[in-house]
Amino acid sequence: MLLKILRQLFKNKFITTITLFVVIIGGYFGYQKLAGDKDTVRYVTAAVEKGTLIVSVSGSGQVTVLEQVDIKPKVSGDITAIYINQDKDVKIGQLLAVLDSGDAKRAVSDAEISLESAKIKLDEFIAGPDAQSLLQAENALVQAESDLDRARENYEGIETEAEYSLSTTYEDGYSTVSTIFFKLSDYIKDLKDVLGTEQREEEHIAGYELILGKDSIFTEKLLDDYDSAFSLFNKNFTFFITVFRDDDRDIIYQLIGDTLETTKAISQTLESARHMYDAITVKNYNDLNIASHVDKMQPKIESNLSSVFSNITSLERIINTIDDTVQDTPNKIEDSELALESAKENLESKKLALKEIQAGVDPLDIRIQQNIVAQKEAALLEAKEGLANCFIYAPFNGVIAEVSDNVKKGDSVSSNTILATLITKQKIAEITLNEIDAANIKVGQRATLTFDALPDVSISGQVIEVDVVGAVSQGVVSYGVKIAFDIEDERVKPGMSVTVDIITDAKQDVLVLPNSAIKFQKNSYYVELVELSEEIKLQPIETGLSNDLYTEIVSGLKEGDIVVTSTISLNAVQATQNKGFQMPGMGSKFR
Repeated sequence: MLLKILRQLFKNKFITTITLFVVIIGGYFGYQKLAGDKDTVRYVTAAVEKGTLIVSVSGSGQVTVLEQVDIKPKVSGDITAIYINQDKDVKIGQLLAVLDSGDAKRAVSDAEISLESAKIKLDEFIAGPDAQSLLQAENALVQAESDLDRARENYEGIETEAEYSLSTTYEDGYSTVSTIFFKLSDYIKDLKDVLGTEQREEEHIAGYELILGKDSIFTEKLLDDYDSAFSLFNKNFTFFITVFRDDDRDIIYQLIGDTLETTKAISQTLESARHMYDAITVKNYNDLNIASHVDKMQPKIESNLSSVFSNITSLERIINTIDDTVQDTPNKIEDSELALESAKENLESKKLALKEIQAGVDPLDIRIQQNIVAQKEAALLEAKEGLANCFIYAPFNGVIAEVSDNVKKGDSVSSNTILATLITKQKIAEITLNEIDAANIKVGQRATLTFDALPDVSISGQVIEVDVVGAVSQGVVSYGVKIAFDIEDERVKPGMSVTVDIITDAKQDVLVLPNSAIKFQKNSYYVELVELSEEIKLQPIETGLSNDLYTEIVSGLKEGDIVVTSTISLNAVQATQNKGFQMPGMGSKFR
């Protein structure tokens, strides 16, 4: 019953205020007889009534959800399956996505094998050496000696192999340059045919500009690119004829690089020619003299472009091979040295192992092997966790609020990749209160929520969380409060502005008076009581609960008693009668 009353009062604050105003004004007119029509002072009165007194704290904030989480993989990998759809309900533990688990499965398998091997070895230690163990140790020693021989051969052969590779690559590079120069000459010739002659003012350029317009960006770009490419070609060709196959490798490397630069420049010029012809072909040019030349040269340029790209690829491949060989050879030598040292250490280890088997198992070795088994078990557990992380499940019941647009099957993702955002269906309000109001708020208190965007919607709820530590901003301390909705209304959306009235105290069937009727003097409260004789008496009272409008009367008054809430001077009213509004039934005006 109390809850219904509270909700009704919160929903009708405006009506309650108007009612109070009417009661006070009515009391005022009802009590005019106390002083007589000619008195200069009038009293506004109110009766002591029984009712429900509610104390609340108000705050504003936003609607959010009880829980929200970004769905992310725990490991990196490629998505092999995804089952996430916008605005769809999901259950806790529901499979949302699967990452490629091939490597993880192999890791589990390897860890299982490694653990089993460690357990077998531990069993062998416990059982003591046998003929088979001795034979295995001897075979392991023979294998280690063989591995050492291979490591030596590999170390000694790396430089020879690198030298042979470089020699072959430089030879191929010189041959490729020689072949490409014949093609570069053809490209330059065709470009000259495109331009007409080596002079810019000749008929072909003029014909192109007749179609595309004077100083066209296409012709200007072609001419600029041609000048650059032709200059590089002449420079490169002059260098080329001075270089021989058996020259120093640095010279041949420079020749290959210069030829690549020249080829790219010619490629750019061919591209510019193609763009110019593409622009021409969308124009009406067939009736011009240049038309036959355009139709003749356009396919040549297209063919040359296809060929020149192949030339660039060949030269880049040769340069990359030389660079990689030069760069990798020291690393390979270093790796082979490490492998050789490792093989030597392995041989010594196998010799020691054979001696230990021949001498019998040391108890310390058994303890060490037990630790190894424990490590392998931990490794297996970790591998299984890695496999489990390839399968992404919903952490709680909720709704897919947002799906990443750029994530789909086959994509590579990492632990920072957001696949979707999952929210609970249950919405809450988050508000901020100052430290004075927050001190009266407790978990479980009832509240009423209203929304700026939905003026006709009012939802009840209760406090579910109050910040323990306040936030300080510009010297003001505030505390966050969360309020859960009693019901879910689809019209209320996360992010909406919300006003919350939290009931901090309430009493039913108590004597109440408007706050304006209560006076304070000498550490005690009193009212001006209207007695049956219509005289005014100062009546001491004891107060209880109060809110912005009313105060509970604990003692000193009874239901029905009439008290003065305010006094009005008619002289002051008449002095301002032209500056306010006309009160019904009164001959005076008030601001």
